[in-house]
Amino acid sequence: MVNVIEFTNRLKKVMEIHQLTASLFADKIGVQRSSISHILSGRNKPSLDFILKITSAFSDVDIQWLLNGVGEFPKRELYAPKTPLKEPTHAAQIADISGKKIKRIVVFFEDGTFDEYHK
Repeated sequence: MVNVIEFTNRLKKVMEIHQLTASLFADKIGVQRSSISHILSGRNKPSLDFILKITSAFSDVDIQWLLNGVGEFPKRELYAPKTPLKEPTHAAQIADISGKKIKRIVVFFEDGTFDEYHK
Protein backbone atom coordinates (compact mmCIF):
# COMPACT_ATOMS: atom_id res chain seq x y z
CA MET A 1 0.00 0.00 0.00
CA VAL A 2 1.25 3.47 -0.89
CA ASN A 3 1.94 5.81 2.00
CA VAL A 4 0.05 8.93 0.86
CA ILE A 5 2.14 11.36 2.94
CA GLU A 6 5.41 9.99 1.53
CA PHE A 7 3.94 9.93 -1.99
CA THR A 8 2.95 13.58 -1.59
CA ASN A 9 6.48 14.47 -0.49
CA ARG A 10 7.95 12.71 -3.52
CA LEU A 11 5.44 14.47 -5.79
CA LYS A 12 6.49 17.82 -4.30
CA LYS A 13 10.12 16.91 -4.96
CA VAL A 14 9.36 16.24 -8.66
CA MET A 15 7.60 19.60 -8.89
CA GLU A 16 10.49 21.33 -7.12
CA ILE A 17 13.21 19.76 -9.30
CA HIS A 18 11.31 20.66 -12.47
CA GLN A 19 10.52 24.11 -11.03
CA LEU A 20 6.77 23.76 -11.56
CA THR A 21 3.91 25.18 -9.57
CA ALA A 22 0.96 22.90 -8.88
CA SER A 23 -0.94 24.58 -11.74
CA LEU A 24 1.88 24.14 -14.25
CA PHE A 25 2.43 20.57 -13.09
CA ALA A 26 -1.26 19.78 -13.63
CA ASP A 27 -1.11 21.28 -17.12
CA LYS A 28 2.04 19.30 -17.94
CA ILE A 29 0.55 15.93 -16.98
CA GLY A 30 -2.90 16.74 -18.35
CA VAL A 31 -5.08 16.74 -15.24
CA GLN A 32 -7.32 19.32 -13.62
CA ARG A 33 -5.54 21.70 -11.29
CA SER A 34 -7.91 20.74 -8.49
CA SER A 35 -6.67 17.13 -8.76
CA ILE A 36 -3.16 18.22 -7.81
CA SER A 37 -4.47 20.38 -5.00
CA HIS A 38 -6.57 17.54 -3.58
CA ILE A 39 -3.68 15.07 -3.71
CA LEU A 40 -1.18 17.52 -2.19
CA SER A 41 -3.60 18.33 0.63
CA GLY A 42 -4.23 14.63 1.34
CA ARG A 43 -7.92 14.88 0.49
CA ASN A 44 -7.63 12.36 -2.37
CA LYS A 45 -5.34 9.44 -3.09
CA PRO A 46 -3.59 9.28 -6.46
CA SER A 47 -5.16 7.00 -9.07
CA LEU A 48 -3.16 4.67 -11.28
CA ASP A 49 -4.03 6.91 -14.24
CA PHE A 50 -2.63 9.92 -12.36
CA ILE A 51 0.61 8.10 -11.56
CA LEU A 52 1.02 6.89 -15.14
CA LYS A 53 0.52 10.43 -16.42
CA ILE A 54 3.37 11.59 -14.20
CA THR A 55 5.76 8.87 -15.34
CA SER A 56 4.79 9.48 -18.98
CA ALA A 57 5.33 13.24 -18.77
CA PHE A 58 8.56 12.98 -16.75
CA SER A 59 10.90 10.27 -18.00
CA ASP A 60 13.26 10.89 -15.07
CA VAL A 61 10.59 9.69 -12.59
CA ASP A 62 10.69 5.98 -11.83
CA ILE A 63 7.30 4.55 -10.91
CA GLN A 64 8.79 2.45 -8.06
CA TRP A 65 10.42 5.55 -6.58
CA LEU A 66 7.24 7.58 -6.93
CA LEU A 67 5.05 4.93 -5.30
CA ASN A 68 7.35 3.36 -2.72
CA GLY A 69 10.52 5.45 -2.50
CA VAL A 70 12.52 2.55 -3.95
CA GLY A 71 15.31 3.62 -6.29
CA GLU A 72 16.31 7.18 -6.93
CA PHE A 73 15.14 10.37 -8.50
CA PRO A 74 16.08 11.38 -11.10
CA LYS A 75 16.69 8.04 -12.78
CA ARG A 76 20.43 7.51 -13.08
CA GLU A 77 20.39 5.76 -16.46
CA LEU A 78 19.04 8.86 -18.18
CA TYR A 79 22.33 10.61 -17.53
CA ALA A 80 24.80 7.76 -17.96
CA PRO A 81 26.80 7.62 -21.20
CA LYS A 82 25.99 4.75 -23.52
CA THR A 83 28.28 2.38 -25.42
CA PRO A 84 30.97 4.05 -27.54
CA LEU A 85 30.87 3.69 -31.32
CA LYS A 86 33.30 1.22 -32.81
CA GLU A 87 33.28 2.65 -36.34
CA PRO A 88 32.76 6.22 -37.58
CA THR A 89 29.18 6.85 -38.64
CA HIS A 90 27.89 8.73 -41.65
CA ALA A 91 27.62 11.86 -39.49
CA ALA A 92 31.30 11.56 -38.63
CA GLN A 93 32.17 11.29 -42.31
CA ILE A 94 30.12 14.38 -43.14
CA ALA A 95 31.80 16.40 -40.38
CA ASP A 96 35.17 15.22 -41.64
CA ILE A 97 34.60 17.30 -44.79
CA SER A 98 35.22 20.45 -42.74
CA GLY A 99 38.64 19.11 -41.76
CA LYS A 100 37.66 18.64 -38.13
CA LYS A 101 37.50 15.30 -36.34
CA ILE A 102 34.48 14.37 -34.25
CA LYS A 103 35.24 13.53 -30.65
CA ARG A 104 31.72 12.85 -29.41
CA ILE A 105 28.13 12.71 -30.72
CA VAL A 106 25.15 13.14 -28.41
CA VAL A 107 21.65 12.28 -29.63
CA PHE A 108 18.73 13.67 -27.60
CA PHE A 109 15.36 11.93 -27.72
CA GLU A 110 11.93 13.46 -27.13
CA ASP A 111 11.42 11.43 -23.94
CA GLY A 112 14.34 13.23 -22.26
CA THR A 113 16.86 10.41 -22.67
CA PHE A 114 19.98 10.54 -24.76
CA ASP A 115 22.71 8.36 -26.22
CA GLU A 116 26.33 9.44 -26.19
CA TYR A 117 28.85 8.06 -28.64
CA HIS A 118 32.63 8.42 -28.36
CA LYS A 119 35.08 7.89 -31.16
